[in-house]
Amino acid sequence: MQQLTHYNTKFRKRTFPITLVCDQVTNAPNIGSLFRTADAFGIEKLILCGNPMTFGRKMTKTSRSTEKYVHFEIAKTALSCVEHLQSEGYQIIALEITTTSQPIHTQQFNITKPIALVIGDENYGVSESILNLSNSIIHIDMFGQNSSMNVVQATNIALYEMTKQFL
Repeated sequence: MQQLTHYNTKFRKRTFPITLVCDQVTNAPNIGSLFRTADAFGIEKLILCGNPMTFGRKMTKTSRSTEKYVHFEIAKTALSCVEHLQSEGYQIIALEITTTSQPIHTQQFNITKPIALVIGDENYGVSESILNLSNSIIHIDMFGQNSSMNVVQATNIALYEMTKQFL
């Protein structure tokens, strides 16, 4: 047995019709990690929405250069971004815990239409206006005392569940 590296893995490169929309996620290490996540899961596009953010050393260190390869945009507001994607035929799926959200492991995603997965700031989550526009609101079941996890960890789980349905 030999441990594989970036240079000798046999993973097939793929791009899935998923756009990741970040509603006010502005923490530099989280943004860097989201670039890595977008690259790892073959996401079509990453859209960063909200307060002006800088691509400083903390972000680039965490991204490990994936910001050079991942297609991304910066938008002023997540709401206008989601409205635009919805008009383009995207199904809007919000990752948030609400009174009506469904566990992600029970979801059968429509893989014939592009998906916009909306994630929110760790303190405030996905905005109510976006939740009201969403076709689906999904959550990750939690079994401990805490009712939330880091936005990047949650995004990793969600994208894993979504992309495996495209395989």
